[in-house]
Amino acid sequence: MRDAAQNQNDAPSGTRHAADLPSPPLFGSKSIAEVFTSSAASLGIPGFTNHLSLPSAQRVCVILADGLGRSLLKQKASHTPFIRSVLAGGQRSVPQWIDSAFPSTTAASLASLGTGLPAGQHGMVGYDVLDPAQDKVVNLLGNWDPQVDPAQWQPHATVFERLASELDVVTVSLPQFGNSPMTQAALRGSRFVGGTTLHARTAAAAEAMSGGGRSLMYFYVNELDKAGHRYGCQSDRWEHQLEELDSTVKRLSATLPAGTTILLTGDHGMLDVPESQRIDYSADESLVAGVRHTAGEPRMVHLYLEPDATDSHRESLLAAWRRRFGERIWAFSRDEAVEAGLFGTVRPEVAPRIGDVMIAARDTLALYDTRRARPASLEVVGQHGSLTKAEREVPLLCFAAAGRKGKRG
Repeated sequence: MRDAAQNQNDAPSGTRHAADLPSPPLFGSKSIAEVFTSSAASLGIPGFTNHLSLPSAQRVCVILADGLGRSLLKQKASHTPFIRSVLAGGQRSVPQWIDSAFPSTTAASLASLGTGLPAGQHGMVGYDVLDPAQDKVVNLLGNWDPQVDPAQWQPHATVFERLASELDVVTVSLPQFGNSPMTQAALRGSRFVGGTTLHARTAAAAEAMSGGGRSLMYFYVNELDKAGHRYGCQSDRWEHQLEELDSTVKRLSATLPAGTTILLTGDHGMLDVPESQRIDYSADESLVAGVRHTAGEPRMVHLYLEPDATDSHRESLLAAWRRRFGERIWAFSRDEAVEAGLFGTVRPEVAPRIGDVMIAARDTLALYDTRRARPASLEVVGQHGSLTKAEREVPLLCFAAAGRKGKRG
């Protein structure tokens, strides 16, 4: 097995694009945007394509484990005996990994999951990004700006909205996410069932899917991601939460109706960044010269230039970043990102939300603007957002629920 450093530093293979960028996410074939749409097709709903070759089903349960990367799952296989058994005997026609959205962050990936679209269409292009209408950086996850209407920011119908008249669509998640702005933007349209613990959510899921008829369930797990950010994905705490996830998947297999298709995936992977590599880039004047706003994630920085900035200024800023960090980063412009297809096809309304200049970390590096970053954010160990395999590749496990004993068939 390759070691963690090799896995996290590798860029995905494939044709190189502008600014020597990795190949874009596999939108339309093998990405998180195809999970719900392929599930709908497997349930026999017209208007959807089964890009992921899922088996025909009456019921589908999609377990989204926030922060579950493919490489981490492989590294920590000894902590997941049930998932390991699924890997050994699951549906072989279904790909065992898919791409997250770009950036490899929760807001972008959950919006792609919920809408079936790349970030350039749904507009959730980062953790926090510029709202051009307000000339202000806004958060798209937990601290949503009150002046931003979720339904206008992300105007496309969600997969749940498209399915609601056809079958039972249910979300099982933490109670605080029931009507959150993020849910309103990206995952609106389902029947919501809350549960504060994994055990409570498992019981709620079994109850919610106990009726007859076709159904699609979205089951959200955030405990792994929280442990990774706070303690690191190489910590005992993260491994404990991975074991809890394994137990949760096993319980769902045992308690959901027999034959239910269960899909396990993630929204992004993660890698640990040591404290010495959490760098305040705002301390170097050349890296913020002419920059009006900074946004994004520490591993995927958006830089927005002053309105009167020229092409020459943009190129000078890119050159300054490349001089400072060299091969440790990808430094590229918005136009290069769009040309490379990182965001998929980009709507005109979405383009100004993307940084004029973007900086993506290639190794164990996190980049902060301490003029606006909360001090606690510099304590975050597990990080994500960039283009490395460790961050962008997530598992896709597909198997049939065993169901309660004595109730098979």
